[in-house]
Amino acid sequence: MHAVILAGGKGVRLRPYTTALPKPLVPIGDQHAILEIVLRQLASAGFTGCTIAIGHLGEIIRAYVGDGSQWGLTVDYSTEESPLGTIGPLLTMRERLPEHFLVMNGDILTDLDYADVLRRHTASGAPLTIATYVRKVHIDFGVLTTDASRVVAFTEKPSMDYRVSMGVYGLSRATLDDYTAGLPLGFDELVLDLLGSGDCPHAYDFDGYWLDIGRPDDYDRANAEFTSRKSLLLKGA
Repeated sequence: MHAVILAGGKGVRLRPYTTALPKPLVPIGDQHAILEIVLRQLASAGFTGCTIAIGHLGEIIRAYVGDGSQWGLTVDYSTEESPLGTIGPLLTMRERLPEHFLVMNGDILTDLDYADVLRRHTASGAPLTIATYVRKVHIDFGVLTTDASRVVAFTEKPSMDYRVSMGVYGLSRATLDDYTAGLPLGFDELVLDLLGSGDCPHAYDFDGYWLDIGRPDDYDRANAEFTSRKSLLLKGA
């Protein structure tokens, strides 16, 4: 099994942590970088190969990870000379990717079964599988419903549940056939194109542990919780 880790972003939301470090290398706990945790999880799940798409401060990631052998992986790299979006980097490496592969952001802390995502994607026959998670959003204002200039309903500071993308996908190489390498392509564009064509993505619903480390509040939470969650996230460590 093969995974592609997207690690080329500038991590603007996590500054000043990412001024000198690429976002996937920010520390979690006392001993680990988030990218190290991800690589160890992939190896434990049975993945043997990984391509890391690098850009901003990418040479630091390459020096840290090397060839991946310390985690039992074979790691190679794809370098973005200019920002290509979420999916754009995959177009430049398309010919060296297997028929079905995992794609994920390099700043995710989760106990998701990556191998099962890829297996379910392959079995589904869908062009794209999106790992999803229910996120509760708190609205800090009183919400009004109006009709013809009349207020007809009011809710004080409601909470709303949304099913969001976790930043982990199963993808088939053929899904990229109609796109041009070297041009930017976002995940949003790909999903809208698939929906427009009637070739709907498959959802992999997940209700375990998931944090997007690109969000400052989640990064702080990850560090606060890591010691108690370490055995869950790094089984056998």
